[in-house]
Amino acid sequence: MNNQHELNSSSLPEYFVLLKPIYSCPASETPKGVKLPEGWRLSWHQAETVKAIRHPDIDVVFNQAMTGDGKSLGAYLEPLQNDLLAIGLYPTNELARDQENQIRGYLEKFQIQIEPRINRLSSEELEIYAEGEKLRKAAALESRAGNSEILLSNPDILHYLHRGAYLTAEDSPDKLWGRIDKDFDFSIIDEFHVLQVPQKVGIINTMLLVKNTNRSKKYLFLSATPNLEFIERLKFAGFRCHQIDPIKENKYRFPDTPQECQQLEAEGWRQVSREIQLQFISLESTSKASEVWLQENYQLILAQFREFPGSKGAIILNSIASVKRLTPFFRELLQPEGLIVGENTGLSGREEKGRSLDADLVLGTSTIDVGVDFKINFLFFESADAGNFIQRLGRLGRHDGYQRDRKKVPFSQFKAYALVPQFLVGKLFLETDAPLKSGAIYDRPFFHQQIQENYRKINNFEGYYHRWGAVQSMRLCRQLGHKTIQQQYEGSQKAFQTACEQVFDTNLKQVFGRSKAWEREWQQLSGGNQGNPILEDATSFRGSSPLQCGIYDLTESNEADRFKTYDLPGILSNLEIEPIAEKAFLQLRQDTATRCNMAIPKGRFNYCLGFMKLLSYREERLNWKFTYPEDLKPIADAWKVQVLAGIQVWQPENYWIAEINKRLKKQAIVTYILPRPTIEVRRRLQLPMHFQIYPISDRTSIHDTTAPYSIAIGQSALLIDTLAHWLKSKGDEIWIC
Repeated sequence: MNNQHELNSSSLPEYFVLLKPIYSCPASETPKGVKLPEGWRLSWHQAETVKAIRHPDIDVVFNQAMTGDGKSLGAYLEPLQNDLLAIGLYPTNELARDQENQIRGYLEKFQIQIEPRINRLSSEELEIYAEGEKLRKAAALESRAGNSEILLSNPDILHYLHRGAYLTAEDSPDKLWGRIDKDFDFSIIDEFHVLQVPQKVGIINTMLLVKNTNRSKKYLFLSATPNLEFIERLKFAGFRCHQIDPIKENKYRFPDTPQECQQLEAEGWRQVSREIQLQFISLESTSKASEVWLQENYQLILAQFREFPGSKGAIILNSIASVKRLTPFFRELLQPEGLIVGENTGLSGREEKGRSLDADLVLGTSTIDVGVDFKINFLFFESADAGNFIQRLGRLGRHDGYQRDRKKVPFSQFKAYALVPQFLVGKLFLETDAPLKSGAIYDRPFFHQQIQENYRKINNFEGYYHRWGAVQSMRLCRQLGHKTIQQQYEGSQKAFQTACEQVFDTNLKQVFGRSKAWEREWQQLSGGNQGNPILEDATSFRGSSPLQCGIYDLTESNEADRFKTYDLPGILSNLEIEPIAEKAFLQLRQDTATRCNMAIPKGRFNYCLGFMKLLSYREERLNWKFTYPEDLKPIADAWKVQVLAGIQVWQPENYWIAEINKRLKKQAIVTYILPRPTIEVRRRLQLPMHFQIYPISDRTSIHDTTAPYSIAIGQSALLIDTLAHWLKSKGDEIWIC
């Protein structure tokens, strides 16, 4: 099949392509024991997933089917129908909640006679459950897990269980994870591509611990864009891996004509995506470029609703602040048309997210529900990288229409607008050997390949595996030597140590020596304080949040959803806030919970830097920088992760910053200081969009227009450290354009 055909139309805009529809191959037969609703037929990859889960010589399965092709159904067929206890792990609690709704939908459609017990587990839900049952968290978690056949959570929880969270000093380290590992034979890790290297390290360590302390388990990773480095490390660790790749096996078809579509449907092929008209919008790489463009080109959205009545659309952006500013703009614009605008971000309350399903246009940073329960036929989207681009585009074209008042409203066409930086349009369309031609038609694998090859490359931090991966291993290995379980796990401890040293190419005794050096340095800096901040960040799943603040969001309509957390850098840049005392904030939380008769978890506010009322989102970002009271040069010249205290914020126009600085300067913060301005560091090191690195000045440069140093914080400091040897060897040449 040719990848490119000319599109004979002079009316199409510049930088415009058509993407062919996608059809997924049906399974030749249904696996034994799987009962399907009448008229249903599994896709090839779904049947192969069931077979791989059952295969005795396979430990880890990777399903690489395209976005929207039903990977989740293939994952849960065995747990739903054949008594296989499963843990489903999702990168966010919102995704776990969304998956719970999908599974309950499967129960209804499949008419399961004996329904498995399904529960969700997050730190907040665990806290609420513990309070309701008057249990401490360990007992509550044990009870929740013991009363579940399908447990939905996030990989953070599983990681923290295996490092001894929720236990007292008297408990044995395996009190919780020992039982969970024995009870649940199957783990599903979904949306795996969004996890960063430290989280992948945590998953590898957990898998190695389970393998060496328990019987064999099955793992299923679901991602349209799998990480080959991760797969190779699992193979090196002795896991028997199996990849299900429908593209490689030629199990997709991309028809050119309606007649071909009809023929495929007659043969049982399932349509995954309809034909999509995709326009590239070339924008400057500034923080508000997409936001301004959407405001200036609002007529495109008005025209969509007027020309195609019954349309539903989504605007997916990278910035929560942009979404918060644009939502009222489009509500006012579309209200005279009788159209509803909804919001879907990580900060949106449950009520707001529920309302968004009934909207005509949804704005958000999250794709949860978009293209699933919220069916759409047009999409405007930003993206942070190639994988993010492909995943967001994959939300469009999944459905022929939707139900309204018991009547089907059909979609007649599908349009997408990709809001992308100018360099990407240049590489795709304008260079001499550009792979795409405006006005051409492409199949999806070819198009995805061009996006992956031409989007801005971001650093994958592969050095993290060797430099920091074994720090988690060392801590877990020492826990296996705990007096309460030492005899039970004596052989397991040695096997686990050997496996980790092989996978991460590191000696655990040397890692232990490094950790003791961090502890001594911290005690000297702090005047004898106990603890080891670098070790804590290195062994955590996502890193600590020393800059996290408690927020009472007055822009949220539902009272119970107003209590949130937000990192200080985002507050300084985007929010209009009013300080509030910690005691007053916690009392407000308690009063609201009582008045609304609803539990509002308080554990997430235990370690907040400060507390504030969110009044509104700024129209323009405010500039700010960190400051350090001494000379930063010797710290930057050390080229290593260090714990610093005394850091403050410089933002003269901010009247409340002095109160935050009183607390901030006492904080012990894990940092890496680089001797270059932040914009240069981001560009040269190819850092991801939301990487935690910020400008910082010292006492000699406080009044400089551009801060001469950059500071990476927490887990980001560890990631920068993996590049330090290379940076140092390059000297000044890396910073020369």
